[in-house]
Amino acid sequence: MEWQPDEQGLQQVLQLLRDSQSPDTATQRSVQQKLEQLNQYPDFNNYLIFVLTRLKTEDEPTRSLSGLILKNNVKVHYQNFPPGVAHFIKQECLNSIGDPSPLIRATIGILITTISTKGELQTWPELLPQLCNMLNSEDYNTCEGSFGALQKICEDSSELLDSDALNRPLNIMIPKFLQFFKHCSPKIRSHAIACVNQFIIGRAQALMDNIDTFIESLFALATDEDCEVRKNVCRALVMLLEVRIDRLIPHMHSIVEYMLQRTRDPDENVSLEACEFWLTLAEQPICKEAVSGHLAQLVPVLVNGMKYSEIDIILLKGDVEEDEAVPDNEQDIKPRFHKSRTVTLRHESTEGGEGADSEDEDDDDDDDDDSLSDWNLRKCSAAALDVLANVFRDELLPHLLPVLKELLFHPDWVVKESGILVLGAIAEGCMQDMVPYLPELIPELIRCLCDKKALVRSITCWTLSRYAHWVVSQPADSYLKPLMTELLRRILDSNKRVQEAACSAFATLEEEACTELVPYLSFILDTLVFAFGKYQHKNLLILYDAIGTLADSVGHHLNQQEYIQKLMPPLIQKWNELKDEDKDLFPLLECLSSVATALQSGFLPYCEPVYQRCVTLVQKNLAQAMMYSQHPDQYESPDKDFMIVALDLLSGLAEGLGSHVDQLVARSNIMTLLFQCMQDTMPEVRQSSFALLGDLTKACFVHVKPCIAEFMPVLGHNLNPEFISVCNNATWAIGEIAIQMGTEMQPFVALVLGSLVEIINRANTPKTLLENTAITIGRLGYVCPQEVAPMLPQFVQPWCTSLRNIRDNEEKDSAFRGICVMIGVNPGGVVQDFIFFCDAVASWVNPKDDLRDMFYKILHGFKDQVGDDNWKQFSEQFPPLLKERLSACYGV
Repeated sequence: MEWQPDEQGLQQVLQLLRDSQSPDTATQRSVQQKLEQLNQYPDFNNYLIFVLTRLKTEDEPTRSLSGLILKNNVKVHYQNFPPGVAHFIKQECLNSIGDPSPLIRATIGILITTISTKGELQTWPELLPQLCNMLNSEDYNTCEGSFGALQKICEDSSELLDSDALNRPLNIMIPKFLQFFKHCSPKIRSHAIACVNQFIIGRAQALMDNIDTFIESLFALATDEDCEVRKNVCRALVMLLEVRIDRLIPHMHSIVEYMLQRTRDPDENVSLEACEFWLTLAEQPICKEAVSGHLAQLVPVLVNGMKYSEIDIILLKGDVEEDEAVPDNEQDIKPRFHKSRTVTLRHESTEGGEGADSEDEDDDDDDDDDSLSDWNLRKCSAAALDVLANVFRDELLPHLLPVLKELLFHPDWVVKESGILVLGAIAEGCMQDMVPYLPELIPELIRCLCDKKALVRSITCWTLSRYAHWVVSQPADSYLKPLMTELLRRILDSNKRVQEAACSAFATLEEEACTELVPYLSFILDTLVFAFGKYQHKNLLILYDAIGTLADSVGHHLNQQEYIQKLMPPLIQKWNELKDEDKDLFPLLECLSSVATALQSGFLPYCEPVYQRCVTLVQKNLAQAMMYSQHPDQYESPDKDFMIVALDLLSGLAEGLGSHVDQLVARSNIMTLLFQCMQDTMPEVRQSSFALLGDLTKACFVHVKPCIAEFMPVLGHNLNPEFISVCNNATWAIGEIAIQMGTEMQPFVALVLGSLVEIINRANTPKTLLENTAITIGRLGYVCPQEVAPMLPQFVQPWCTSLRNIRDNEEKDSAFRGICVMIGVNPGGVVQDFIFFCDAVASWVNPKDDLRDMFYKILHGFKDQVGDDNWKQFSEQFPPLLKERLSACYGV
């Protein structure tokens, strides 16, 4: 007997569905309670599917809602459905996939894919064959409904479909889908391409076997009249560019011409997909060859896409010029993530900000208008122009200059604004060739900072920040001073978007200008402090960044009574207003950490409450974690970011205040808390605790020393390069501890040395970790040469190569003293790799006199040992520069 609903039960369910469409919150609450009760009845779900598939007398929104409630039940409770109920639901889905209503068909499709992702693809063997069969139906609704469901399954389960688990159904499905590329209905053609597209990136074998048919079929649809079809064709070609460029290369000329046409498509969804093509192509080696003949056509198309659309302007409230008094909508404020502290060393190459280490810098400066953070044609076109400028460099500008002149002086602000965005987008790639125009352009842009349209002012802030490096390289009065003056005015603009753009641009300028800003500090601080009283919530968070970056950039120059009195009161006032649970503490703590490091002793009057609060934050967080682990049902797990940020600010205090932090540490239980943090399950917590341990070791070792016997095994245990930053900070802390412990380090060397030697010899170890490892091995060797020197042959070569590029500094000094002492103990250990030692010695610019003597003795000792002839033969292998330096500095 087939299941039939009870009339009374059915009425109850229908009433519930009607109530749940009511806007009243009290009604909504009672609906939730009802649902909980009804879910106790196993056949409640039968009623829901019955309403969806059979009850044609009800209106479609009610039937669809019934299906969506069922979908949620499937998500949460499917494993508890009695077999009869599950069977009835599956059968109903397949029987009604061809419902005349598109809404009902789509709802059933969602339901089918939800069931299949609950591990049911394996236990519902008839699903795929039946859906594929129904594609052949003469009835359009059945064909479209089945395709809709298949598309959702392909989206949700693409990997499973391409596995042996299901007996490789794609071998049948993909050729089947390809047949439908020629179907007379555009909706069906679009479904068919969308289904196949799910398998490009994963390189499904069944698709690779049919790749040529697929590409030919795409070409046949190139000029389809339906925009959804054109969008899916463009999407397919963009993915094929990444996965099977070999198959596209023979047709590249016509593909590029086609994409040029599509990037101008009247439908923005199509033009956006097509525009992605240029972004992807720019990453391919063949880009230059493929595009260079088309640059003259492509550049104007991309530039044209960079204008705000009418919809953008409405969404951005582009006609609202003054909104500084309007409070922010809390939903618009993106969550903040704190980047934990990593200890790094200064390099030779970073002089003047050029070639700074970009291993982990995330390039987020292209986000010129992130409140429209949805990806759109404007952003995609700008990003494409940016990457192409980096590929073509000087070849791009001749195509741009004529267009640019017209844009920048256009009477329509929307066009002018897009021209300013173009200038910013090409700044990185075309910088060399832009230089001759900058003396005229920069003053013109500074004038645009006063434009009457807020959106012009905000984009100009961004574009100018992209040329900050050049501005700073010129005499200050020519450009830096006028730019800074005007940017500071924009920080106090009456429009929130301009305030935000100006703050971000100013932070970039601070990073480039560093101490060049010192003469203007008073003026800068007046502006930033005034902004404190003016800003709404979201921009306040960006203001903290600008202040922190200022402190990082000018360093100890900030430590003057006049500046401290301007800056500290508003920061401390905010600090006192915020509760311990408020995430706004993150950017404020980061800011204070930079300020404390810069002010050094100048921060003393403020350090006690700040220090106490950080310790409290750590303590609360650890206590909450403890309660959560014991009673997960009663307590929430803590947000450990609070603990990480607090540990990092404590590091900033220890680094800034140095020995002054002694009293604070003495009066708190920070060492006990630190011991717990060092063993936390979350890597970022351990990373920050090792940084703090190193900073406390330098600042007030008397408090660290009693804990060393407990701490060292934990440090040794964390020398695991799987967690790069944790390992890096633990390594650094061990080195700092060794310097303080001296010979008393001896019992602990064996705990760590083996791992350090292993790390320095690993392939692909990141540069920062290699350098810190080398420094620490050197420091251990300096204090305990007898223990470390026997291992010299195992590490001396990578040791020398990793330290040759570091600037002369304390760390390098102590490490090289260590290697010299070890060579004294075990001279044989360095014989095989002596040329590497010579090269490392030559990397010193000004070693201290006694260190220079150590180098001298070792070099001459080696020369005397092998005799003049052998030395001559040996030094013949030296590169000319090395020969020159050693002979000039050490007379060998």
